[in-house]
Amino acid sequence: QVQLVESGGGLVQTGDSLRLSCAASGRTFSVYHMGWFRQAPGKEREFVAAITWSAGNTYYADSVKGRFTISRDNAKNTVYLQMNSLKPEDTAIYYCAAGRAVVPTTSGYEYWGKGTQVTVSS
Repeated sequence: QVQLVESGGGLVQTGDSLRLSCAASGRTFSVYHMGWFRQAPGKEREFVAAITWSAGNTYYADSVKGRFTISRDNAKNTVYLQMNSLKPEDTAIYYCAAGRAVVPTTSGYEYWGKGTQVTVSS
């Protein structure tokens, strides 16, 4: 089992930045690929970014490419999502996930956090 706890969400204005953190505990964090997903009201959960276990490769949704950066610190069992130039359409609950595959679909991840709310006002 891997327990994931997100933090760092909040209410910001258009153009602001936020850094989300996801702290992991339980089984060895470093063997898992990690992903960030988000879910806006009335919409399905969608892929945001992913990073391989070694941090050698990162992947992004087109909607966040160039604005968001995913990173991880295996020594701290933590994955981060730096979000810059935030837009109102980034408003959602953000979830981190751990899995054995680095894919842009929810089915590829075994463990999920409970999410952190990000609200971007216009």
